[in-house]
Amino acid sequence: MKSFRTYILLAAVLLMAASASAQSKGKARLTGKVVDVQGQPVADVTVRTQKANETEVLATKTDKKGEFKFNLADGEFKIEFAKEGLETIQHTFGVKDGAVEPLNVTMAPPKPKEDPSAAINAELQRAVTTAQAGKFAEARKICEDLLVKYPVLTQCYGFNARMYAAENQPQKALDQANLAVEKEPANVDSKLLQADLLMEVGNKEEARKILAAIDLTQVKDPFPFINDAIILINEKKGAEAAAALTKLLVQFPNQAEIYYYRGRAYIFVADKLPEAKSDLEKFVTMGKPDSKEVAEAKKILEQLVKK
Repeated sequence: MKSFRTYILLAAVLLMAASASAQSKGKARLTGKVVDVQGQPVADVTVRTQKANETEVLATKTDKKGEFKFNLADGEFKIEFAKEGLETIQHTFGVKDGAVEPLNVTMAPPKPKEDPSAAINAELQRAVTTAQAGKFAEARKICEDLLVKYPVLTQCYGFNARMYAAENQPQKALDQANLAVEKEPANVDSKLLQADLLMEVGNKEEARKILAAIDLTQVKDPFPFINDAIILINEKKGAEAAAALTKLLVQFPNQAEIYYYRGRAYIFVADKLPEAKSDLEKFVTMGKPDSKEVAEAKKILEQLVKK
């Protein structure tokens, strides 16, 4: 009984296949020719056609003259022309009352994929120029639009954070900085921006954890560390501020501001007035003569002499 059932099933499958073939093939002769962009025949193009709502795919290849042919039944068909090194072409056509129009196609090499780098760089530069003009919201919109089209442009999160910060919206700036770190956890610049904005919104403890974990040899901009030291100085935590700035000077020995703020930090540390005087004098020689900080350093030095 099992063998008989198997036979019946196989027979049914074969009948279905024969039926499908009969439904796709017919008396209408579809002919056509494939040429290249110079009008020369293209041989060995694989041509496949399939009738709508049918599973069977009929296939052939073009001959030396670039010609092909199918015998088809009435109905709607889709057809595909494919050859390595040429752009694949797809068409649809209909067969009615045993008649069908010839189908000639021209195949060309595939179009080179457009490199978006030039367009992206142009838009990023436009965002920078717009920001430099003080149009922070417009600059941010440029990067927001780029992110919609190119989500991999994670640097836009950092840029948008800076735009929000410039608009005095620190929480929104921090949200963008958090996204920047989330997308690129190893990016030191993003971490520094995140720490700086955490300071701005009052979360000093979390900001200092981030700063403490950063390798100073990877830092290009020391100002988040300097800003933290300034906060410590304002809190009259001179020893902590001086220690942090001393560590920073190892990596940035020519950063004049570090000497200025370490000198101010030493003022709050017992027996460190000579060090404060030395740092402030060094800053005066290194800093811009007309800067507010140099004027302030000179004023502090005059007071230290009186002591």
